[in-house]
Amino acid sequence: MNTMMAQNTTVSVNVGAVLDLENPVANMWLSCINMALSDFYVTHSHYQTRLVLHTRDSMRDIVGAAAAALDLIKNVQVQAILGPNTSMQANFVIDLGEKAQVPIISYSASSPSLTSIRSPYFFRATQNDSTQVNAISAIVQAFGWREAVPIYVDNEYGKGVIPYLTDALQAIDTRIPYRCVISPAATDDEIVEELYKLMTMQTRVFIVHMSPSLGSRFFIKASEVGMMSEGYVWIMTDGMTSSITPQVIDSMQGVLGVRPFVPNTQALEDFRVRWKRKFQQVESELNIYGLWAYDAATILAIAIEKAGIANFGFQKTNVSSNSTDISALGFSRNGENLIEALSNTRVTGLTGDIHFVNGQLPSSAFQIVNLIGKGARVLGFWTPRNGLVKKLNSITNTSLYSTSKSNLAPVIWPGDSTSVPKGWEIPTNGNKLRIGVPVKDGFSEFVKVTRDAGTKTTTVTGYCIDVFEAVVKALPYALPYEYIPFAKPDGGSTGTYDDMVYQLYLGSFDAVVGDTTIIANRSLYADFTLPYTESGVSMIVPIKDNNNKNAWVFLKPLTWDLWMASFCFFVFIGFVVWVLEHRINEDFRGPPSHQVGTSFWFSFSTMVFAHREIVVSNLARTVVIIWCFVVLILTQSYTASLTSLLTVQQLLPTVTDVNQLIKNGQYVGYQEGSFVVGILKGLGFDESKLKVYNSTEECDELFSKGSGNGGIAAAFDEVPYTKLFLAQYCSKYTLVEPTFKTDGFGFAFPKGSPLVPDVSRAILNVTEGDKMKEIEQEWFGKQSNCPDPSSSVSSSSLSLQSFWGLFLIAGVASVSALLVFTARFVYEHRQASMRSDSKASIWSRILYLFKIFDQKDLKSHTFRKSERNEIQLKYPPSMGAPSPSICSVHTDFPVEEGTPSAEYGDPSSNGQPPQEVVPNIELANTNQETSIAIEGTRDN
Repeated sequence: MNTMMAQNTTVSVNVGAVLDLENPVANMWLSCINMALSDFYVTHSHYQTRLVLHTRDSMRDIVGAAAAALDLIKNVQVQAILGPNTSMQANFVIDLGEKAQVPIISYSASSPSLTSIRSPYFFRATQNDSTQVNAISAIVQAFGWREAVPIYVDNEYGKGVIPYLTDALQAIDTRIPYRCVISPAATDDEIVEELYKLMTMQTRVFIVHMSPSLGSRFFIKASEVGMMSEGYVWIMTDGMTSSITPQVIDSMQGVLGVRPFVPNTQALEDFRVRWKRKFQQVESELNIYGLWAYDAATILAIAIEKAGIANFGFQKTNVSSNSTDISALGFSRNGENLIEALSNTRVTGLTGDIHFVNGQLPSSAFQIVNLIGKGARVLGFWTPRNGLVKKLNSITNTSLYSTSKSNLAPVIWPGDSTSVPKGWEIPTNGNKLRIGVPVKDGFSEFVKVTRDAGTKTTTVTGYCIDVFEAVVKALPYALPYEYIPFAKPDGGSTGTYDDMVYQLYLGSFDAVVGDTTIIANRSLYADFTLPYTESGVSMIVPIKDNNNKNAWVFLKPLTWDLWMASFCFFVFIGFVVWVLEHRINEDFRGPPSHQVGTSFWFSFSTMVFAHREIVVSNLARTVVIIWCFVVLILTQSYTASLTSLLTVQQLLPTVTDVNQLIKNGQYVGYQEGSFVVGILKGLGFDESKLKVYNSTEECDELFSKGSGNGGIAAAFDEVPYTKLFLAQYCSKYTLVEPTFKTDGFGFAFPKGSPLVPDVSRAILNVTEGDKMKEIEQEWFGKQSNCPDPSSSVSSSSLSLQSFWGLFLIAGVASVSALLVFTARFVYEHRQASMRSDSKASIWSRILYLFKIFDQKDLKSHTFRKSERNEIQLKYPPSMGAPSPSICSVHTDFPVEEGTPSAEYGDPSSNGQPPQEVVPNIELANTNQETSIAIEGTRDN
């Protein structure tokens, strides 16, 4: 009873569906739409609106689709249209919908070009094709393929995704050497002709973007011509991956595909069971586009209810009688409310969470599948945030984007192969790789081209050739090739190395092998492998024997800054010892000239440890011990350096500075055809000062002549050549700085060649193994008898930089001793300074302290010991030493121990400085008593 009442109160709302009813897939989509409306109103019986579906056949034609939409809008006055099937049909239907303010909801038109229409009345209930290109590029990057060829249908659907795919591949540095375009109406013969064209190319990675019907025919023909065999890589976009039929899967074994991920829910499983039971007569299998059609119908039913039932009519426009049908369409009064309701509706459908963002479904995860047997095996997933992942529920770090193939299950490739295809092959036209080699007269150890006039054959040998052949053997596949000398018919070189590399750009060679240096301007026209030799350009100069026979050779072991620092420290140490010993050591007293001479003598005599003066102060002893340690290291180093200079043969370069060559206008040499001439001109060498040589012998001859006699003063060449030259003439020449940076020798290939990464990896395997040593020993074995030419000449003199730490220690110790002595001296005599005159200036008090410093320190144990020694000398033990108990001391005036008898500034001193009181000891023996009379005398 309630159901009947609900039906009596509902409002019917007309909606349209434009499909290619002759297509079995379209019938499957229509069945899903009908099921969606039936299921929805069973669970939403309280809704006031009921969608009434009006179906029109587009007849597989753009015009037919437009006519169907026009009929639905004008005659049926539908509030929305589901469809049409294809992107080409949708393009014009969207314009009709916008004019009539009727929303167009497509569940199968996936071309990115439809987004550029920017119509608010277009809603895409399927994934935009541009969302899958990053998933495809992640697969290409994971397996390291450097080239890929897109194969697409020549219509709006095919062309729309290509700009996005190109950008995605360029972002991972993968080149697109060719685009294969297939007409929608192509015959089988035309498809086969295009496939044969692809077989003649190197690239073996193909990305197929077609409609399922055309794609099925394409793969059947690819299998027939043998392109589904080992070595080929096929990647399908989701349009074909989601619509695979059992009839063609046998022709697609090993193909990879991407398709939108749909969670496997209970609702989806129930729907599949019900659909198969209800629509067994439908020829096509249920696919994701049918699920999107179901969800599109569901979200439209919700939005119609939200928009309200007030204005479901059409408003006619004022047009003239002879106007076309399009201009007389009118527009829906409820159009704006409906697009707002569609934009704000969110529902959980069979494919997951369904809602529109600017009329589009948000990008979702994609499954990566491998067609094996009768079905598709899931290898992994791709998400916009995390890239390739094994399982969606295993994502732990949401900020990490991965393109590692380890996140994919093992792939079964075409031909039942488990080995990852390298992505390219030598073209099947049977031609070998054309390897260009240079022709040169000298330095044949690197490359040598020999022509046999009788057999008219060419033999290429040399170090570079052996390395290349070892690298080819290290490749994981066979690489047929032939050497083509870069020469004229008469056998002479056709041009420079730059000209030879440029032939790669022109297509004359497939590779260049030889002593070809990797430099910037050549990389504009070719791609280089990793270098297989040392890098750099060095300067070779003659060496001369320097026996150091001049009279001043003894100064050479130390630099001038070290000589001056040593001299200053000898003077400073002498001064420090004099200050510390002057008041307590008789050896450092006397006339000023004697004191200066003693101090210098003591300091400089430590150089040979011949000092005879005894220091008695603990501070002075500390300073002397540290200084002797410094002197010991300095003298030992000096001795070792001088011995080396006098006994070892000194072979010094005749030139050590490039600027010296330029300033003196001397001639320099370079190898013919080398890029080094550009470096020399850049340094400032005049072109008239440059001489060319072709061999090591010719270079040695130029050196022998000298710069003033038509020869050269220096030669500039790359490290491999300089090592070869010095291996022959190591006793006559040497390398000197500077070394100009280059990248060494490498093999050159055309820009974008897929061989470059493989050959580079093979070079690493060869250079890190024993094979490289064997090749070098074969061609440069005699080099081991010579010293290493890479060692540059440097100064043999010892500098202050090597000893500043020792001088720092000695300086700190000396200054610390001076500070301790000064502080102690000022502290002990502060009272005497204050008593001298309370009104005296600071400078007068300082002078007074200096006068005290010049006196003997009678309290010192050295002077007390001296007095006892004098008494013992005057009264030896045989005379009987006076007994301390009967010894009396008499003075003629009071004496304050340790201070002068008259203070500076006292009137009785007449302004003269005080003089030291020296005891005058007289001994008298009366009644067997010994008395000591001490008279105060003044002694200067």
